[in-house]
Amino acid sequence: MIQIVKYLGSSILVLFFLSCEKQKSDQVDSATEEKFVYDAPKTVSGDFYLPKSTTNEIVVHKYYTLSYSEKHEQAEWVAYELKKNQLSHTNYNRPYFEEDPDVETGSASWRNYKKSGYDKGHLCPAGDRRFSIEAFNETFYTSNISPQLNEFNAGIWNRLEQKTRYWASKYDGVYVITGGVLTNDLESIGKENVSIPKYFYKILLDNSRGEYKTIAFLIPHEDSEKPLNKFVVSIDKIEKMTRIDFFPRLPDNIENELEQSSDYKGWVFK
Repeated sequence: MIQIVKYLGSSILVLFFLSCEKQKSDQVDSATEEKFVYDAPKTVSGDFYLPKSTTNEIVVHKYYTLSYSEKHEQAEWVAYELKKNQLSHTNYNRPYFEEDPDVETGSASWRNYKKSGYDKGHLCPAGDRRFSIEAFNETFYTSNISPQLNEFNAGIWNRLEQKTRYWASKYDGVYVITGGVLTNDLESIGKENVSIPKYFYKILLDNSRGEYKTIAFLIPHEDSEKPLNKFVVSIDKIEKMTRIDFFPRLPDNIENELEQSSDYKGWVFK
């Protein structure tokens, strides 16, 4: 009888030890998972290439991911993958802009733009998401727009968006990161003080042929007839202006090489 109790006691002790170890392991896994989600949320837009957020408010939509700046009432960056098979000329009716239900602090109302003299400039363009009505409509959240002068929005910015689609077809897909440069000295529109960026940037990354290449554009918020290659800069320059770390998960040697270069060799301009 004493021997049985002894064996039972040993079993209980082993079970208790295993239970404690499992709880400890679960806690470690949970902490690791939370850190991973913070650094790079899982999303169809290529989670490995997502930038870091300076605001700690990352919003993962189905067809793009963004980091929202409550201070400036817009995204500091929007990131997504544009694949060749996603390119489409389907014409959908443009929906009304609406506030983003996934922004915890609440995204700015479209009413801020009314009679402001500025367009609701898409960051993830509706033209990049014509492959489905769901994807198209998702671009009309106000978290995905920034005040843009019409001559800029319909001019050089539109040319860059078209060129991005050209490269997506040529290289079978590119990763796109785009936004306005948000600084403390900006003018604003509307009752919610939506900041008006002085510069907009777009960064593209291609890895379709087994090696990385990037190209980055920094464009003043004004009308321009200059060719797009006049606005090519290093990613490092944009990082200094925005304080955003754009490719934190790449190996340091690759990241440093890509971000220091402003060479657009390998990117065909027409």
